[in-house]
Parts: sequence; structure tokens; C-alpha cells
Amino acid sequence: MSSSPADVEQTWWFLVLAGIGAGLCGSVAGLASLVSYPALLMTGLSPVVANVTNTTALLANAAGAGISSRRELRGQGRRLTVLAAQMTCGGLAGAALLLVAPPEVFAAVVPWLVALGSVLLLGRDRLRRAASRRSARRTRPSRSWPGHLAMVGVGVYGGYFGAGAGVILLAVLSLRSVETLAVSNAVKNVGMGMANLAAAVAYLLVGHVDVPVAALLGLGAFVGGWCGPWVVRWLPEGPLRAAVGICGLGLAVSLALG
Repeated sequence: MSSSPADVEQTWWFLVLAGIGAGLCGSVAGLASLVSYPALLMTGLSPVVANVTNTTALLANAAGAGISSRRELRGQGRRLTVLAAQMTCGGLAGAALLLVAPPEVFAAVVPWLVALGSVLLLGRDRLRRAASRRSARRTRPSRSWPGHLAMVGVGVYGGYFGAGAGVILLAVLSLRSVETLAVSNAVKNVGMGMANLAAAVAYLLVGHVDVPVAALLGLGAFVGGWCGPWVVRWLPEGPLRAAVGICGLGLAVSLALG
């Protein structure tokens, strides 16, 4: 089901405002869909159309955040190349899963995945200390394939549904790298952008995307995404990370109840 032109004319301001809110939440906290997906449902789109339209529109969020995060992304070229490949593969697999599998199967575990990512983010420092102690006792080099699989897995989830995928990716990046939250957040935005791009291409090809709605939502998401990194730079890291984790748990509860 798609919106009619008249519906778009009546709700364009709502979609742009929802996009700005989603862009801010996405670039700052990885929770863009906390705003945009319910907003699309409120316009009358069916859940599946709202999902694929949301994924397509949030490409603009990644673009705005990426442009505004050039400072944090300096020197990250090789890392971003690997991450882009992982997230692209995952995003394509997630899109294929949505198009061929019953939505109920994967949707049942969505709240648990979001909750797990939020808990990982909240407990990042403690888990890092535990990992450091294990590393100090390790006699052989560790293998990196579990980390690669985790990134692809997040991409699959991002391409399939995506609500809270940024929280999960931010948690994984924070656990794997010793860096500021601003850098992890900037890398996360690029990674989610690649997963969304891969999935959006597939959705556009099969014609499930409401293009006018996606364009309006994307316009707002670009503005919000561009502003987000500035917010991250100036807010204290500890409280911000706690706020992201708590919001993620709230989203998990909302998804479980809804």
C-alpha cells in the first residue's frame, strides 16, 4: 500500500520534521527508526512498505552524517573499506530475507537483538577490561573472523528491518576499538549507510518503495544527520553512551509490546 499524492501533500511537513528527528537520533544514537518507522505507519503505509521506504529514506541520514563527520573519519579509509564490504553483503542478504521469508520469523527476535546491543553499549567499559585481561593471558594470536561475522550479521539485520541496528553496530565497534564515541559513531553511520544502500537498491528494483514519501523523509533525515555529529562532539561521552543504551532498551520494549 502506498500513499496517494494527496496524502503526501497533506503530510509533507510531518514527514520532513520526522526525518529531521530521525536524522538526529540516527547520527547521534543509531536509533533513527525509533522516530521514522512509527511516523511512516502514522501516514497510513503498511508495515512492509513503511519498512522499505524507511530504509531507503535513511540513506540521506548517512550522507548528511558522513559529510559532517569528515574530522572523525580521517585516517579510517582501510577500516571503512572493509566495513563497507561487510555491511553491503549483509544488507543485500537482509533485503533478500525480507522479500522471500515471512516477516514474523525474524521480527520475533528483533527486540532481543536491540536489547543485546543496548546492554553491550552500556557495559562497554567493563567488557573491554575483561577482554584486555583475556588478551594479556593469550599465548596465540586471536582470530578476527568472529568480528567479521558480527559485522555482516548487523548488516543483515539492518537490511531486513533496521530498527536499532545502529545501536548494535555502535556497540560492536565500541567493543572492538579503543577510540572516542565520536569516532565510533562516525564509522557506525558510514557502515549503516552501506547496509541501507544495498538493501534500498533491492527494494527499489522490486518497486515496494513509496518514492515521494522517501524523498520527503530523506530531506529531513539529511538535515538531522548533518547536525548529529556536531551534537556528539560537544556532549560528554559517558552520559551520551548511557542515554543511547537506555533509549535502545526502550525501543526493545516498544518492539516487544508492539
